[in-house]
Formats: sequence, structure tokens, C-alpha cells
Amino acid sequence: MPPEADAPPSGPGLASEGELRAQQDALAAYIRDPLHTAPPAGIEERRLKVYRELFFNNVEGLLAGNFPVLRRIYGGRWERLVRDFYRDHGSRTPLFTEIAREFLRYLEEGPEREPWLCELAHYEWIELALQISEARDDDVAHDPLDAPGADVAQALLDGRPALSPLAWPLAYAWPVHRIGPDHQPTAPPPGPTLLLVHRGADGHVAFHEPSALAWRLLQRLDEAPANSGREQLLALAAEAGHAGDDAFLAQGARMLVQWHGKRIVLGVHA
Repeated sequence: MPPEADAPPSGPGLASEGELRAQQDALAAYIRDPLHTAPPAGIEERRLKVYRELFFNNVEGLLAGNFPVLRRIYGGRWERLVRDFYRDHGSRTPLFTEIAREFLRYLEEGPEREPWLCELAHYEWIELALQISEARDDDVAHDPLDAPGADVAQALLDGRPALSPLAWPLAYAWPVHRIGPDHQPTAPPPGPTLLLVHRGADGHVAFHEPSALAWRLLQRLDEAPANSGREQLLALAAEAGHAGDDAFLAQGARMLVQWHGKRIVLGVHA
């Protein structure tokens, strides 16, 4: 017969599992909102102060690094915003890399603030999101068109241009890339702000401001990967009311070649 398991230790000097859990919950509630929550019994103030400052400062420091423009805009109100998030938001993940996403979710679901706030926060968050994305260019089966003497422009027209999974077209109602302490618009511009964010082979994240036609072409490459470059451009011309003539196709091919050189377009789908 297997030996009997030892009984869990007990005695007057040891807290039960339920008591320990209650003390942990009390400490967590106090750390989240020390102004309105009583501290747990039996822990000296010096230790409580360490916990209060350590936890909050870690969260505030992470958010300040992820949202530098928003932090500068809010100035003296920034700490209050972070404390409200820290106190009120029920995070769905314990991962530090996801805290910025949780903060963005809090702003999206929380009380109404500046009308551009959520879009600005998303714009700042997207850089981190792309930096930590596990997507790789090799995830897309493609011909890189790097053979000596390859006619890249013709290949991109005849083949199906492959958009890098690390190139993300973005559209905002507000000019998020221009908002700052000295520029906080009260009304959105007539047209959307169209951007492209891309992570290069060196890991650097760059933002581009393509024209409306170029942005729509990027979007089409993502939406309709089965179409050839020529089909993409002819459909784009039809959408925009342009003649899909040789001049338009040549201009579009030049754009595809430029993107290919920057690894925004990887080549053609295999």
C-alpha cells in the first residue's frame, strides 16, 4: 500500500488557506485604491508604502513609455488617469507586454474624454503591437523576385503581390500623428488620416503617410490577395473613377516596386 500523505501543517501560528487568500485580497484592494480602502491588518506602514509605490510606479512607467504624447498632453492629469485605470480596470491578462493594450481598452470602454483620445492612444499603442508581433515575412509563401536580371515591375503586375504581414494600413478620423501638447483639434478634418506602419528587417517600426490611392492599394493587397498586380490596379482605377490606361498601370507598378524595395511588398505569392 502507498504511504499515507502527510497532513497539512496547522496550528495557532499558521494562517489557513482561506485566511491567507483573504489577506492577499485585502492587500490587493488596498494597493489598487489606498485612498478609499483600509490596509490589511498586521502589515506595517513601511512595508505597505513599498508595495504601494512599487506596483503603481511600475505600471505608470510602462504606460508613460508606451504613450509619451498622451502623457505630455495630460501633464499634471496623467497620474490621475493612470490611477483611475489602475483602480478601476479589470485586466484580462497578467502579461506586462499587454498592459498598454489593457490601458487602451480602458480608454475605449471608460468615460468619455477628449474625442480624439482613443485614436491617439491606439496610434501610440500600434507601434508596440507591431514591435512585439510574432508575425514574420516568412509566414507568407512568396517569390522574393531577387533573381539576377528579374523584371520586378512586370513580375508584380503579372503575379499576385504579397503584402508583408508586418505592414499595417491604418485609418483614423483624427490627425493622430499631429496631435500633441500644442495641437489638440476640436473637430476632425473632412477626410480620414491614412497611415501605414511597417516593421523592417532591423526591427525598426516606421510610419508612412501614403496618398489615398496608395493606401487603398495597400488595403486591396490585404483584402484580395488572389488578384494579380494588374487586376489590383485596374480595380483601383475603377473605384477611383480613373482610366485604367498604360500610364496608370505604369505609375502603379512604380509604387509596387518602391514598396518591394522597402519589403512592404515581399514579392509575389508562390
